[in-house]
Amino acid sequence: MAPLSNRIVRQHGEADLSATVVGIYTTATAESPLQSVPQATLEAGKGLIGDRYCTGIGTFSKKVTPPDAQITLIENEEIERFNSVEGSNHPPGAFRRNIVTSGIRLNNLIGKRFRLGSAVLEGKRLCEPCGHLGTLVSRSVVKGMAHRAGLRAQILAGATIRVGDEIFEER
Repeated sequence: MAPLSNRIVRQHGEADLSATVVGIYTTATAESPLQSVPQATLEAGKGLIGDRYCTGIGTFSKKVTPPDAQITLIENEEIERFNSVEGSNHPPGAFRRNIVTSGIRLNNLIGKRFRLGSAVLEGKRLCEPCGHLGTLVSRSVVKGMAHRAGLRAQILAGATIRVGDEIFEER
């Protein structure tokens, strides 16, 4: 485990919350609903084992190539914000990202290495909402989640990750 000084912590009111994995989602085929799983194996340079993008059959597999297609993350706080603004109750899996986090601004990890449990990732670029996601969730998701829909990351060192794993910045 990284030293306390390397923990990514975000202020929420008066409490410090560690950055953690609050959900892991995957599906084997394009356009199928994502399933919540308690743990998953990340393979370096490839993706989340068994996921549609790891096997090359995701909706955008031909357009989005590694490292962009290896793994996607989204903040639970942004899902809750969108649902609150829209008066909706879309579950985290509806946003079609692999990892749901809490307590961290993912946009700040672009170009940085970080640990997700024992796996080492590098943030590559924002994972902006697209028209396809708008069709599946709500047309308002494209505008409402712009610059808030998550992060695309490259897997530098694979590992089995679990819900509850902490997220640490690599130094």
